[in-house]
Amino acid sequence: MNLIYAALAFLMALIFGFVGVTRVGSWLIERRNPPIGEFADIDGARIHYVHVPAPANAELPPIVLIHGASANLRDQMLPLRPLLEGRAEMLFFDRPGHGWSGRGTNNENPSAQANTIAALMDHLGIRNAVIVGHSFGGVVTSAFGREHPDKTLGLVFLAPATHPWPGGATAWYYNLTTMPVLGWLFSETLTYPAGALQMADATTCVFSPNKVPDNYLSSASIPLVLRPTAFRANATDVAGLYRYALATAPRYAEIKAPTVVISGDRDKVVYAHIHSVGLARDIAGAELVWVHNLGHKPDWIATDLTVGAIEKVAGKNIDLPAMARTVEARIAGDAYGAGRCADIKVPQAELAPT
Repeated sequence: MNLIYAALAFLMALIFGFVGVTRVGSWLIERRNPPIGEFADIDGARIHYVHVPAPANAELPPIVLIHGASANLRDQMLPLRPLLEGRAEMLFFDRPGHGWSGRGTNNENPSAQANTIAALMDHLGIRNAVIVGHSFGGVVTSAFGREHPDKTLGLVFLAPATHPWPGGATAWYYNLTTMPVLGWLFSETLTYPAGALQMADATTCVFSPNKVPDNYLSSASIPLVLRPTAFRANATDVAGLYRYALATAPRYAEIKAPTVVISGDRDKVVYAHIHSVGLARDIAGAELVWVHNLGHKPDWIATDLTVGAIEKVAGKNIDLPAMARTVEARIAGDAYGAGRCADIKVPQAELAPT
C-alpha cells in the first residue's frame, strides 16, 4: 500500500512540476511576444488586430488577411505588409483564441469566425474587402465568401485546407487535446515542453522543400501557440475541420466572387490536390496557380505571386502563370527537409472529379 501511495505522490509531483514548467514557459513566451496592435470586443471576444488605414491614393481595395493554424497575425503581416503598405487599407488580426485574441463563446467553427471577422470589419468601417486566407485560414475565407458576399470583393486562397480528405485524420495530439478533462490536463502539462522541443523540426516541414526564413519562429511569434489556452483553441479548430468541410464543401458553388488559389506541388501539410483542385472545380471562374517545388508557405516563399493574386481579384490584368514561373526559377534548387519531411501521397481514386 505504501508503494501505491508513493507512486501516486510521485505522479502528482510530476504533474505539478509540468504545470509549473508550462506556466513559467507561457509567461516567458508572452513577455517575449507582446501584443502589437489594438483590441476590440466583438460579440464577447476580445480580438487583437492591426489596422493599416487606406492611403489617400490607394490603388487597391481593402485587404483582410486570415492566418492559418498554429499562427497569429504576424505570420501574414511580416511578409505582405511591406509590399502592400501605401497601396491599400489592410487588416491583420489574430483569429479567435490565437495570438492575443480571446476565444469568446461562439467561435468554435470557421463560419462563426467568419462572422467575427465581418463584425470586426464593421467596427473599423471596412465595408468590403479582398479576403486572403492561408491554410486553415482558407476554410474561414471560404465561409466568409459564402456567408458574407456583400463584404467580399475577391478571394485569395494560399495552400488552403477546405475539403474532406482521405480518412479525415489529424495529428493525435489535436484529438487528445479536445477530450474533456484529459485534454485540459495534457495541454496544461505537456504541450509546452514537448512543443518547444519539436517546433523547429515541425516548422522545417511546413516550409519544406523551401528554406525557413531566418528567425521566423521568433519574428512571427509562433511560440504563442504553445500556451495552453491557445493550444486548445488551435486543436479545436484543426480537429473539427474534417466534419466542417464535409458539411460545407458542397456549398462552395454559392461563392461568386473573383477567386485565385495558389498551391505548391510539394506541400507537406495539406492535400493540395484535393483542397486546391476542389476549390478551382467548385467556385465558378476560380483560377488555380500551381507552383513547382513550393511547399506550404506561399505567403512567405511566393510573396510576389501572392500580391499578384490580390491585384488580379481586385481587377488588374496580371499574368499569374508567368509570375509563378518566376517563383519556380527562384526556388528550383530548394531541397530543405529532404529525408525528414515526407511528401503527402494522394490515392489516385481521390483525385477524380466528384
